[in-house]
Amino acid sequence: MSFRSRVEHASYPWVERLRAVPRPVAIGALVALLAVGIFAPRPWAGIAFLVVSLFVGWLLFLTWQRLTLPERLMRTAVLVLALAVAIVRIVPA
Repeated sequence: MSFRSRVEHASYPWVERLRAVPRPVAIGALVALLAVGIFAPRPWAGIAFLVVSLFVGWLLFLTWQRLTLPERLMRTAVLVLALAVAIVRIVPA
């Protein structure tokens, strides 16, 4: 099996669990993580943004083949922005 197939196969139970969660709860959890990333002190804020980045990257990887070029560019931009904020919030100035 290819790497993509193995990741998709391993992700299937997690995607099913995520689908079982009501949408407002999932969005609320994401908003809560972003709020922690904005309002928490330095190391915790960066970790929260890193968790958001990992989640966005995982979803981007799983949906990459189905996305059109503009969708890929927009989602990649969101991922890069979240990673940049995480790095800025983790690395001391």
